[in-house]
Parts: sequence; structure tokens; C-alpha cells
Amino acid sequence: MSGFEIKNLANPLYFEENVLPPHSDHKYYGSEAELASGCSSFKYSLNGLWHIHVARNLAERPGGFEASDYDCRHWDTIAVPAHIQMEGYGKPHYTNTTYPWDGHETIVPGELPQENPVASYVKYFAVPEGWQDLRISFQGAETALAVWLNGHFVGYSEDSFTPSDFDLTPYVQAGENKLAVQVFRFASGSWLEDQDFWRFSGLFRGVYLYTVPQIHVEDMFVHAVPTKAYQSGQLSLEMKWNTPEAKKLRVKLFDSNGELVLDDSKLVQGQESTYEAELESIKLWSAEEPNLYRMLLVVENAAGEVQELIPQQVGFREFKLDGNIMKLNGQRIVFKGTNRHEFDCYSGRACDQKLIEQDIITMKQNNINAVRCSHYPNSSLIYELCDIYGLYVIDETNLETHGTWMKNGGDFPDEYTLPDGHPQWQGAVLQRAANMLQRDKNHPAIIIWSCGNESFGGETIFKMHEYFHKADASRLVHYEGLFHDRRYNASSDMESQMYTHVADIKKFLAEHRDKPFICCEYTHSMGNSNGGMSKYTDLTEEDELYQGGFIWDYVDQAIAGKDSHGEDALFYGGDFGDRPSDYNFSGNGIVFADRSITPKMEEVKFNYQNFSLYPEAKGVKIVNKSLFTNTDKYALKLSLLKDGQQVWEMSTSVEIAPGEEAFVDYPYPSFGAGEYAFNAALVLKEQESWAPVGHEVAFGQGVAKVEAEGGIKEWLAGNCVPAMPAQALAGCSAMRICKSDINIGIYGQGFSVMFSSAAGNIVSYKYNGVELIEEQPQLNFWRGPVDNDRGSSRHIDCAPWKLASLYRRVKSIELWENGQWQKVERFFGANGIGNYQAEEFKIRFSYIVLDKPETVVAAAYTVTQDGTVAVELDYQQVDGLPEMQDFGMIFTLPREYSQIAYYGLGASDNYADRQNGARLGIFASDTAKEFAPYLRPQECGNHCGIRWFKVMDKKGRGMELLGDVPFEASALPYNPHEIENARHPYDLPQVHHTYLRASAGQSGVGGDDTWGSPVLDEYTMKNISRKFVFKFKGI
Repeated sequence: MSGFEIKNLANPLYFEENVLPPHSDHKYYGSEAELASGCSSFKYSLNGLWHIHVARNLAERPGGFEASDYDCRHWDTIAVPAHIQMEGYGKPHYTNTTYPWDGHETIVPGELPQENPVASYVKYFAVPEGWQDLRISFQGAETALAVWLNGHFVGYSEDSFTPSDFDLTPYVQAGENKLAVQVFRFASGSWLEDQDFWRFSGLFRGVYLYTVPQIHVEDMFVHAVPTKAYQSGQLSLEMKWNTPEAKKLRVKLFDSNGELVLDDSKLVQGQESTYEAELESIKLWSAEEPNLYRMLLVVENAAGEVQELIPQQVGFREFKLDGNIMKLNGQRIVFKGTNRHEFDCYSGRACDQKLIEQDIITMKQNNINAVRCSHYPNSSLIYELCDIYGLYVIDETNLETHGTWMKNGGDFPDEYTLPDGHPQWQGAVLQRAANMLQRDKNHPAIIIWSCGNESFGGETIFKMHEYFHKADASRLVHYEGLFHDRRYNASSDMESQMYTHVADIKKFLAEHRDKPFICCEYTHSMGNSNGGMSKYTDLTEEDELYQGGFIWDYVDQAIAGKDSHGEDALFYGGDFGDRPSDYNFSGNGIVFADRSITPKMEEVKFNYQNFSLYPEAKGVKIVNKSLFTNTDKYALKLSLLKDGQQVWEMSTSVEIAPGEEAFVDYPYPSFGAGEYAFNAALVLKEQESWAPVGHEVAFGQGVAKVEAEGGIKEWLAGNCVPAMPAQALAGCSAMRICKSDINIGIYGQGFSVMFSSAAGNIVSYKYNGVELIEEQPQLNFWRGPVDNDRGSSRHIDCAPWKLASLYRRVKSIELWENGQWQKVERFFGANGIGNYQAEEFKIRFSYIVLDKPETVVAAAYTVTQDGTVAVELDYQQVDGLPEMQDFGMIFTLPREYSQIAYYGLGASDNYADRQNGARLGIFASDTAKEFAPYLRPQECGNHCGIRWFKVMDKKGRGMELLGDVPFEASALPYNPHEIENARHPYDLPQVHHTYLRASAGQSGVGGDDTWGSPVLDEYTMKNISRKFVFKFKGI
């Protein structure tokens, strides 16, 4: 192949050839009409169908395919942009730390695997009329590409995630031109791209031809710096031109209202120039108030002819270290962030513009103020959207090498650790840093450059840090790997760690006060997770050096497809036969792979809100934690619930400056005895680009009980309450007790209950003639393990309680007779049978749930005249047993009882360590909605603080759980063991039942990480004596 030697693929010194210098991502147009339409005559898209040939390895590449006379029109076609694996050429491969060739081939850095698929692309095109020179831009090609035009070798490039531009002019011919490209799945750069993601290849971002006018701005760096105590601003430009000839630059600046605030011009000589202007009374850019100015540069030649028009968004902001604190525009910043892989379940990293924008909108709606582009530069669009919508960005170099030094989670650096100080890798790494910075430098949203992720440490990382500061003094530089290698501790301007426990952060900061601290990754959101997140967000208010963190991760990396029955499904690592694999470790999102919101987001939104509201009967205390926003931007909405029903609401407005707090004296009315929930919310007064009027940005709730006072005062208060459903009359007649040999039946008005001495359990509960118990209620101490349980082996440690949930043996049966418990010998009728009347009936079953050591749990039932059955579960601590996962009972009902109503904490599911974002109220749902579709099925649907919980058919009939003390409950279409046994949602059985669960409390879900950190001790169900009382009743 002309001019290209395949042996260079493995050579780390050969990472680019004939690539044009990286430059800013500014757009340019030939006229005002083009500017208005957004369509430039200087640019021609090559997106669409290309001809393709995919070879399994280097040896099977089509020889000479790049030649002009080699006809490729009979080849298959593929859409560009796309990953070839998502278009049927090979299989996707997911692995976290391990390189994809591990276990297949034994190679070291500088070598490549023999199995190296190659995609050969061909596109035939004609040069647009009037173009004098021709360039091409590949916005993203994974992992390396070689380019030919009309049989001539043009160039070569690595770095999958930044543009590769080439000059095609010398090789253009009249008429049809043949563009040939080979994309190699593995090259030397693959050793630098070991990110925790799906391994793909191909032209996955756009490809376009472009030309430039006679006079053109090749590159520009826009500086917009606040001055004079942040009241004024200095605008300066550094520009590189394609020609030294004389030209005129006109600079116009418009504010957000379209008002012209700057109109200036300058004559320019040479190929480099600068421009400066001072502006008064500027509006600053921040995530809270993303004020942007629209700059228009008009370039003219010496004759006054317009050469190009360049639009550019400009944001005035300052981000710097003030001592040891990071500050934005003079204020201490707190990152309420998330990491985000650029990923779509249908197209991989070839993401659609609308999807990217929807991600930004979802973040804004849920109080996320920052995004870390992990772990590579994203497409330019996201930075533009972050400028517009307002998000702080960590832009991260395409570098991750943890597979060279991290083995099964441990640090084992050696001579093959990359990049370290290896000189043969330094050029490629530094070029990746330059590629990112030069493209993205004009986006005000980007406030931190990152040297990559999990690439140990050493001289090369330090040189990246130095390069960033030399090239751009307006931003800070981040690198987390110092935690593993302190040789070059100055490689990061901040202490950055991942998944460090809050207690350990406090300990670190007690000893090290020289740098601010952030968690570049924390609260690992794998499956049902994010427990204990508030410990981290609270810390931002306790220690000024802790300045927030970035959730891992935004979206589940799963791939959509069809299961074996042709139904839609989502697949994770290993499902494509890809080995090695880290399986469902690809699913760590606070949104699901299809972008639907997970239940975890409710907690994220609350913990990240910029305002804390503490309502009580006399008013509401508001703490304004924002940096630049007064509360008068929002409406303060107050509402009052009585016993879960809203009885009052009003709206007002208050002024509380940023960083201040105040008590709003606005007493809530009283409506007599009951449980009151005092709600307060700040909602948008005006529509934003990311949310409508009325969108809630902050919420708080206080709960209090008001006892009955009686008399006329109580009657008058009650008159103000909207009509409540009338209470049903309790049955007045005594129950008939039918004591037979084996069974005891209890018959009341409209209901019956049966207990069996043979089964040792309640075997029937009929209400209004309908049997509601499909199988005997089961004691439950277990849950379908969440990913954090599996990662920390808690499901193994707690396994005895799974056995206790599955198997039990009746130890004794007792009846309450003559004011005391009387033991039943062998069967109920041993001392006679008969019928009698009673106002209540009590029975107690004691079960041996474990033999070694013998562990007994008792279940006592009390049946009363209105059909209510009170259940009391009792466990006396047995030494030597582990903590429980749960303590409760599960009822199995027919599937038609799928409608849910409850008075408790909602609307999303919540747990002991994840309920800050929940609120007390009455909510409606159904069993299908309560089952969260995590990639691997696991415990979900739990609700804390339950006062009552109903499951009903569509006629409103069914069963209700009640408690004098708030408890936990759920209703799902699967039981914990069915959930545990399924690897995917499609592995779950066909739905036949509703499993109604009453619980004294379940363990928290955890979330510090998913590979060893346990649930925080305060949220565990310790092995102590326990008693749980609740009631159930037909409805």
C-alpha cells in the first residue's frame, strides 16, 4: 500500500502522519444568508452510505483497494457515522480494566494482537464546484485510521476521540474522486484507550469535506475575563491566519437580548494577531446563570470583500484557585456532578444530537451542575450545549491505562505501566492533550482540563499538567492518579480521589490542607444504589476544602436488541460471547440505557438542590446555597397535607440572597387532629430552556401529629377540610370460631380466616367471598441481592437468612385461651372440637428457621371482628448469625391485584440510606411500575414510612396493610428468589402473582462502591432481637 507501512501500527512513536494541526472548533460561513441558515458553503458532509469490507485481521485486508482502478462498488454498504459492530460486522466487547485480548494472546505494550479486525471504507465523491483546496475531517475514528485519495496515501492518525484533519488538495482530480480509509480496531494507541466501556471500532463520528476562503482564521482562542470586581470584562482574541496578507477584522458582540454592545474593527498583518476590548456592566457566565454573548467576526480582504463570518458564543467567567479553594467568579464552587459516557443503547458512541441535548436537559432538571466527560473528549456538540444550558465541565484527555498496572483491583505497577516516564509513549500522550485543548478551548463551560483517568502517574502526566497551564492559564488541571503514585504530586491542582469513604475524606483533610478535594467518581450507581449519598453532599457544607464530586455514572451502557423470543431486551457485557468481560458492570447509570429515569434520580435531585427548605407549622426556614441566584427568581409554593390528603396550598415569593438564610413567617393553617405534612417548594416562575413554568427546583417537608382537642373547636377546624371518605362501620357481631381436628376457621361479617395445624400457618383469608391468599405467607429475611450486595459479598455473608426465608419447621403452635397461651399438642382437636363465639381470636406459630444454631421466629395472629388480622413477628437474638437483609412477611396474591395505593414515602422507591428525596404522601402505582428494570434484576420497589399500603384489582378490591408504627412495604410481580435467579429481566418468569411484602425494615442499598464497600453500619439490619407488628385486612 503506497506510503503506509502496516508494521507502524504497533509503534508508539508512530501516532500520526500528515495530520493538520489541531484547531478550535469554530464555525465559519461565506455570507450572512449562510450564517442565518446555519449551512456553510465551505463544508460538505460525507455522512451517509459508504462501501465497506471488514477483514478479521491484518492479513485479510483487501490488497490495493485504495487504487483508483480498484472497483469497490460491489462491496456492502454501511452508514457513517456508526460502529461496525453495531451494524453487524463483528460483536461488541465490554471489559472494564482488562484489555480485550487478555487470555487470548500474550502481548505487552508495543505489540498488538493477531486478531485485529480492519474495516476498509470507500466513498466516491465529486469536489464541490469552485473549491480551490480540499480538506477532510474525521471527527472520530476508533482506534486508528489510514487515508488514501485516488490511490495516494494521505496520512495516518490515532486518538479515537478528537478530529483528524488532512489536506487532500494535492491528490484531487477532476470529476469523480475515490476516498479510501482503513480503520484498525487495535493500534499502539489501544494501549492508551483502556476505558471502562464497550470496545468498538469504525468511523463513529461525522466525516466531512471542507475548504477555506482566501483569507481564513485557522485557529482562535477567545478570552473573556471579568475585571473591576466582576463588574466589567476584558475580551481578547488570539488568532492564527492561513495567510500573512493584509485583512480587516470586524468584531461585533451582542448580548442575550440581541443588543449590540461592541462594534469594532482592526487592520491585521501577518499570520498571527491579537485583539482586545474592554466592556462595562457585563453579565457573568455560570451554571446558575449561563449568560452568553454572541460574537460575530467578519473577515474582509484588503479590498473590503467579505471572506468569512465566524459566530462564537462568549461567556465571561473566572475560575481559579484562591489559596486552597476553587472559586468561580469569586465564589466557592461546589460540584454537583456526574460522569457521562457518550453512549446510546441503539448506536453506541455514535450519539444523536437530540439525545445529547436531552441528557443536558435531564441533568438541569435534576439539579446536576457539572459533568465530567469520562474518559475522553466528547463530540463538540455537548460542550456547546453546556455553554448554553449551563453546566460546568471537566474535559478529559483520551487516556486510560489501568490494565497495565491494576490487576484484580490491586496496584501492581511494573516496567510495562503506561505512560509513566516512557519516552516512546510521551509524544502520543501529549498530542492527545493538545488535540483536546486546541479543539475545545473556546467553551466557557469547560473550567478544568483533565490529564486522563486511571493511568497511574509519572513524568508524562506531569508534563501534560505543565502543557495545559502553559497553553491555557484560565483553567485548572485535574488528575486522579496521584492517589496511586505521589512521585509527581504537582500533576493536579486539586486532590482528586474516587470512591473514598466520607470518613476517610475527613481523615485525609485533617492532615492535608494544601489543595481542595473533589471526588471525580463517587456514589457508584450500579443497579439499585446511591445509598448514603447525602453523607458526601453534607460534607461540602462541613469542610470548605471538600468541593463536591461526580456520580459514576450518568447512563447504563447497555445495548438494545432482541431476546431469544424476539422481544426487546437490553444486553450487557458477556451477552455477545465477549470474553473477557465484566458483565453488567457496564450498568451504572442514574438513567437507564433507554434514557428513562431510574428511581435513584429522586435522591440525586434532592441532594443536589441549591436551596434547603425546612417547613414547620409556623413557616419555613430557607437556606440559599446557590452562588449567584436570589430566591426571588422562584415562586415559593406552600402546601399542607392532612393524613396524606392535600387540604391547603398557596404561593408567594421571597428574597433571600445567595449564601444567606431566613425564616419565612407564614403559619400553616390547622384543620383539626391528624398527621400533617408541611410542604415547601421553590418552583420556576418563568419558563427556562430546560424546564417549564412550575418546575420544582427544591423541596422540603416537615411532619407533625396534631392530637384531637374535641368540642366545638375541633368541629370548626374539621369543617375546613375537604370531604374525606366515610369510615366503614366495624362488624358488631361476635365471630364464629370453628375448631376442627386439623383446621380452625374464623367466620365474621363478610370474611373468614383459616389456620392449619398440618401446615402450621394461615392458609386462607377470604374477604367478600374472595380468597386472597394464594399460598401460605412466608417469613422473609432476604432480598434479591442488589449489585452492591454482590460486590461486597454481603449476599454470601447473609446467606443463612436466605435459607431461613425458604425453609422452616414448625416448632410449636399455641392458642390464646383463658388469658394465656396454651400449647397445641399434635393437632387442634386433640382436646375436642366444636363451635363457639368470640370477639377476637389469637394463635401463635413458632418456627425453627435454622438448625445450626437453632433459630426460632414466632408469628402470632390476632383476628378481630372487622376482618383485621394483626401479625406479630418475634425473633430473639441468636449469637453467631450475620445481619439480616430484611425482617418481614410476604403474601402471595393473584396477579390481578396489581394496582397499588399507599400512604408513605414516595414517589420513587426508597431505603434506609436513600430516602432524603422521598416525601410523605398518598401515591398510586402498579406492580409493573414498581419493578425497576435494572440490567440484572435485583431488589427494588421498597417504600419506607408506610402508614397503609393497598394492593387492589381494577375494581378496587384487594388487601391492605396497616401499622400503628410506620413500616416498610412493597408489591412486586416477582418474589426475592425469582429476582435473584434471573440474570436479565427476560429471565424472569411469566407474571402470575403479586407479592405483597410487609417489613420492619430492610438493609440500606449502599453505594460507596460496588466491589467491597458494605452498607454503612447505621443502615444495616443487625442481628439483634426484633419484633414487628402490622395488620392486614381485605378491602
